[in-house]
Amino acid sequence: MVEREARLLAAVAAVSPLPVPEPLFTAPELGCLAYRKLPGVPLLALPDRAAYTGPVAAALGRLLGALHAVPVERMAELVEPDHQPLADWLDEAAENHAAVADRLPDGHRPGVAAFLAAPPPDGGYVPVFSHNDLGIEHVLVDPARPVVTGVLDWTDAALVDPAYDFGLVLRDLGPAALETALDAAGRAGPDRDRLRDRATFYARCGVLEDLVYGFEAPDREAYVDKCLATLHWLFPTPDGRGAAPGDR
Repeated sequence: MVEREARLLAAVAAVSPLPVPEPLFTAPELGCLAYRKLPGVPLLALPDRAAYTGPVAAALGRLLGALHAVPVERMAELVEPDHQPLADWLDEAAENHAAVADRLPDGHRPGVAAFLAAPPPDGGYVPVFSHNDLGIEHVLVDPARPVVTGVLDWTDAALVDPAYDFGLVLRDLGPAALETALDAAGRAGPDRDRLRDRATFYARCGVLEDLVYGFEAPDREAYVDKCLATLHWLFPTPDGRGAAPGDR
């Protein structure tokens, strides 16, 4: 496993426009892989992320554009497919909602209920290689200026729906960030519209999953705070405050 992870990181480093961990050596018998620490702090750790949203979204869009352009056959020996049907995603979202429903702000509950009652979007897509967990907890930034200094945790990388990681950009950074990322990745036309619909779906499923994770332990307040903030654009209140891109 260690050698495979090292090969994966080396393959990612060869195509990524952003810094990623690059293995210095491995010791498979010890389960050890060593790389130099990347500079920066997780974006999740910054209380005020407004100035970072646009630059980070553009950088992540360029990253996703580069990853998704890699021929899947080149990565097939390094990562597994991850093609869970969207109906299963919705079922899991309902389970996660049941675990946190009493903690959701009242104004967002109708939006969550409507989402869970609606069918998922069209699930047709061509799989691509992607990070597959591109939340802001894995994005390192310079705490003094809005620059991405690295992307961590490639253990979930897989051959997946290209919309998934865009959905995490939407979930964590908002609708404008999603459009910026799509622009930077070169997504256009009907493909962009379909991708946006699925990204919105994944973002909504993802925020419910993250809320469950956040409420499981008292030291995860940053996850909870992030998720509660994102409800404004993922599940707008009945008075119209906030809007998810799939609702436009």
